[in-house]
Amino acid sequence: MKTTKTADLSPQLDLSDRDQAMLAGEGTPAEQMAMRILIAMANVYGAPRLLDIRSAHIDSAIYHGMSSLDFAKRLVEGEAKTCVPTTLNVGGVDLLHPEHHQGSNEEFALASELMDAYKIMGCRPIWTCTPYQVSQRPALGMQIAWAESNAIVFANSVLGARTNRYGDYIDICAAITGRAPETGLHITENRRGQVLFRLQNIPDTLLAEDVFYPIIGYYIGAHCGAKIPVIEGLPPDATEDQLKALGAAAASSGAVALFHAVGVTPEAVTLADAFQNQPPEQEVAVTLDMLRAARKHLSTVPDGPIDVVALGSPHFSIDEFAQLMPLLQTRKIANTLPFNNVDFIVCTNRFTLDQLHQRNWHDLLMDAGVRIVVDTCVVVMPTVRIREGVLMTNSGKFAHYTPGNTGLDVIYGSLKECVHSATEGQIVRDQLLWG
Repeated sequence: MKTTKTADLSPQLDLSDRDQAMLAGEGTPAEQMAMRILIAMANVYGAPRLLDIRSAHIDSAIYHGMSSLDFAKRLVEGEAKTCVPTTLNVGGVDLLHPEHHQGSNEEFALASELMDAYKIMGCRPIWTCTPYQVSQRPALGMQIAWAESNAIVFANSVLGARTNRYGDYIDICAAITGRAPETGLHITENRRGQVLFRLQNIPDTLLAEDVFYPIIGYYIGAHCGAKIPVIEGLPPDATEDQLKALGAAAASSGAVALFHAVGVTPEAVTLADAFQNQPPEQEVAVTLDMLRAARKHLSTVPDGPIDVVALGSPHFSIDEFAQLMPLLQTRKIANTLPFNNVDFIVCTNRFTLDQLHQRNWHDLLMDAGVRIVVDTCVVVMPTVRIREGVLMTNSGKFAHYTPGNTGLDVIYGSLKECVHSATEGQIVRDQLLWG
């Protein structure tokens, strides 16, 4: 492809003829605006050129104030249209269940207007942080531009697609132009593992439990920051939901955008593959005591009474609902209430909601006192009905963000512990889990 150099924005950046045409305003005003922003960011990254992307996932549709809406409206007015398949992350409200919104009517209206703006641009309104479980999944090696931390780490790690950590506004600019800076995790050599985490003497029984994966993810993220961790010792049959939870927690406690799990993820068939035949920069032996300490760090208060249970960050999958259903159906009801004065919330997406109806689970969940939230989640939309108290979750990501985003204290536990604790109104622990 013929390239030229732009003299005004980036003397060192090679631009294709199409890039140059968009920059010159030969397309829509929105394309010109998006290209100018991408070039500015490419300069920040030190990228030599832009590359083609095959898909985008947009996080910019969450209302954070008038600036986010003004930006989207400017793009719409400039005739913005996505040119690659583009999906939308959660928005700021549950459009199907507005009664769940605990904020003002004005906030709901503005958040809805922002979500509508991105639909006008051609983005697919799936409204989920787990596009990889409900939409077309990028293939191994595919260049994409995804935002939302857990979606990014899952795409890079579990699917082997290639994206940097794109954030608000850059994501939609990439979707409009079909281009992204050629740098970072788009490049093979930059995907080499850096820090080796060796699991030592972790019981097989714990390795099989879902509750383990947010903990190891949280520990790794806190100890490696933005470096690329390699995990040795995970079982080869670790499920997609377990890896989803691991990556989400690692991206919350640190800035992890890619992890390799030896014998599990596609770029780590062997330890040598994960490190591209080079030695690790650092090795960490991970013991059960270290993980117990990380588990305690995810709770801000001691075990005791709880007010809320929140599940589904990342969004609950149909397989996770399949684990929840028997727990709800076999538990003993405390007093005469579905739960003992505990608000029980599960965040998911519209596709999974449809599956709940198809399996006749939706009404059973409603009868059990479960509130199902779609399109958004607890730490994005004001969903919880109280302003102070204790929230329990099985999500490392919820545990990390709940205190700052909702003002509630948090306690981390397994799915089974969450259900039993909601029944009793206070923490009930499985003493066998952690030895």
